Amino acid sequence: MSGNSYNGIKLEPIGPIGIIGHTANKSFVEKVSRTLSDKRHKRVENDASPFINRPGYLRSDYVIDADLIRFQTGEGKFAMGESVRGHDVFIITDCVSPNLRIDLIDGDHIMSPDDHYRDLLRIVSTCVGKARRINVIMPFVYEGRTETRQNLRASLDCSAMLRQLYDLGVANFICFDPHDERIQNSVPLMGIEMPKSQYKLTTTLLGNFGSLKIDKDSTMVVSPDEMGVSRAIFYSSALSLPLGIFYRDRDYTVKVNGEHPIKSYRFLGDDVAGKDIILIDDMINSGSTMLRTATKLNSMGAKDIFCISPFGLFTDGLDAFDEAYEKGIIKAVVCTNLIYRSEEVLSRDWYYDADMVPYIARIIDGLNVDESVYDLINSTTRLSEYVKQIRIGEVFDEFND
Repeated sequence: MSGNSYNGIKLEPIGPIGIIGHTANKSFVEKVSRTLSDKRHKRVENDASPFINRPGYLRSDYVIDADLIRFQTGEGKFAMGESVRGHDVFIITDCVSPNLRIDLIDGDHIMSPDDHYRDLLRIVSTCVGKARRINVIMPFVYEGRTETRQNLRASLDCSAMLRQLYDLGVANFICFDPHDERIQNSVPLMGIEMPKSQYKLTTTLLGNFGSLKIDKDSTMVVSPDEMGVSRAIFYSSALSLPLGIFYRDRDYTVKVNGEHPIKSYRFLGDDVAGKDIILIDDMINSGSTMLRTATKLNSMGAKDIFCISPFGLFTDGLDAFDEAYEKGIIKAVVCTNLIYRSEEVLSRDWYYDADMVPYIARIIDGLNVDESVYDLINSTTRLSEYVKQIRIGEVFDEFND
């Protein structure tokens, strides 16, 4: 039995789609809306869905007319220009976007993740009791790096955030590549989907670098630390490539700035000399870990080093990456457009953007009609099939040569 049928009868959609986005990611949300509209237009033309005649199924624009208003005290409010009663509302938020400034009493203020999260709560509370279902799409999980309590005197912010959204009535929470998937244990009764961006990151990489050979003698997947082993294992398994891991040997007898200092790095894996490296991490924050690992691999004789991460924050700027690129330490950096990227980042020759807009639109489309999104979220099969096609193409190329 398929995931969206009952005795052969299609389940009814929850309600018309309404998309709400923060001002910070307005352009991304508009692209998702247009893509969703194009997908459904094709279905209507081809009579390819039992829901095409349902009111609200097809719209030219799914974005709800709304506005986040800020007072000079820093207080804010959310107001909608149209009704969402009976709608299946999808709120898309970029909680780490640094591109918004507000004018306060004492001058200019950059909106912080806390400000963005507070605005999200305003949006949710406005829709509660009116929308038929509320879904939050938060690609980068707010406070996702504090998923466990290190000691009894530390806050557990990610868990508190998820619990608060659930208590407000959020039905589904969608995030991408979380730092730790165990965060879902905080709200076992809320629907949580954790799609992976590996497929799009990999296809973007291979689509731009045809010289990168996906075979065990030419390429290796490397994790910069032991914490990211599971992510690297996924790539290694899906691409059938050998795996290498850097292990951080820490001094647990002392703490410096709240952390145990690293005494040395140890590499566990095959010889990297002459091999291309796909370096995997869950995010590029300052980039120090990624660049330190790339530098070490370069000194070990690695060929081209490709850095892959869903989220490129670049909190310490781009100078270190520019220098590493000029020295030939890194070949490219591939990240998604799930969060804000500055024009400076997008203009760099070493940076490549993986477009996740169609992916988000497809998830919204599927969840709206209670369709199973397991195959969409689990990218293992699609990634393996993509690699098979590449290898078949390489065989044909060799045969033609």
